[in-house]
Amino acid sequence: MNLPFYLAYRIYSGGGHRKAASRPAVLIAMGGIAVGIAIILLSVFVCIGFKRDIRQTVSGFVGDVMISNLEVTSSYDMPAVVVDEELIASLKNLGNIRHMQRFSLKAGVVKTRNAFQGMILKGVGAEYDLRFLKRHLVEGEIPHLSDSASSNKVVISKTIANRLRLKVGDKIDTYFLQDDVRMRRLKITGIYQTNFTDFDSRFLITDLCLVNRLNNWSKEEVSGMELFLRPEADMDEATFDIGTMLDNRTDANGSRYCVRNLEMQQPQLFAWLDILDTNIWVILVLVLVVGGFTMISGLLIIIIERTPMIGLMKSLGATNGLIRRVFLWLAAFIVGRGMLIGNLLALLVYVVQSRFHLLALDPETYYMDTVPMYFSWTAFVVLNVLSFLASMAMLILPSYLIARVRPSETLRFE
Repeated sequence: MNLPFYLAYRIYSGGGHRKAASRPAVLIAMGGIAVGIAIILLSVFVCIGFKRDIRQTVSGFVGDVMISNLEVTSSYDMPAVVVDEELIASLKNLGNIRHMQRFSLKAGVVKTRNAFQGMILKGVGAEYDLRFLKRHLVEGEIPHLSDSASSNKVVISKTIANRLRLKVGDKIDTYFLQDDVRMRRLKITGIYQTNFTDFDSRFLITDLCLVNRLNNWSKEEVSGMELFLRPEADMDEATFDIGTMLDNRTDANGSRYCVRNLEMQQPQLFAWLDILDTNIWVILVLVLVVGGFTMISGLLIIIIERTPMIGLMKSLGATNGLIRRVFLWLAAFIVGRGMLIGNLLALLVYVVQSRFHLLALDPETYYMDTVPMYFSWTAFVVLNVLSFLASMAMLILPSYLIARVRPSETLRFE
């Protein structure tokens, strides 16, 4: 049997660590560990959930990788590029693409009797993945989307609907400037809300045929194509593979292709998300330092209170190393109990927030209306292991205080 473990367990299970002097220190140390691990876990859950939700929202609108004309001047002024069967077949052969969908854009203005609003009309075809739009649809329904027939129906954002006081069933006049001003009257069939301001304040969704007619494009000409990657695919590697395949390749009109992924299209957004990782590391270090110091204080008080026992063990032949391991095992039991309480507290907050969304956010600032949380088993296990090892590592040096205890000075008073 492991003698240090056995002695520490007897002390812990017998309540020997809860004497009058050490009890408050032990409770404070245990509480510090519990609160610390709960803060660490919740911070990581929120960070992962926030980055995951932002990435899914942006990806749902523009895809993981976008193919467009190399001569594109802005995200909303995109010249035509030809997407034919040969190009689609070449992309399918890469193997890391889950789904492909074409889109066309046309900038214009929505005008009502009392107000007007600049917008981007986005046309999509029958292959468009409706799951993203259905997930964010708050009212109405999605019209039939086609590249061969125009329905003159549109889905608008809740932001635009509120600004122009529109509702499902209303008809809106849209104006587009090309060689002359062109007008289309469209019927609102649905209202969506992603809480992503860049999208909600600009985009109206309709069928590909309508936008292509406004642009005077053929059926194979589009603004670009959105590619969605398989979950296991690496985005940077996939972007490189697609870019290599299309390098120096031209379409039927002689235009060259441009390949950009999410981070290339939204560099400021993803730079901001990367800062969150730095914040998490700062929180992790600060919490561990505070929790470690409270645990060190508790261990020192227990050692001082147990000085007679240490002297007795030394007089019976116990080495400093053996006694040190006894107290480190005792500290491990206290740290473990504190971490268990902290884990339960973090999981309780996670479950409550996931179900009831009690913690709200300003969508204008954070792109979502509630604090997102995502549970990751990998992060959960790794953080617990690292926190435990870090806490125990901080206790090794204080445990050397045991070597200063002399049996001759402690036992004469017993």
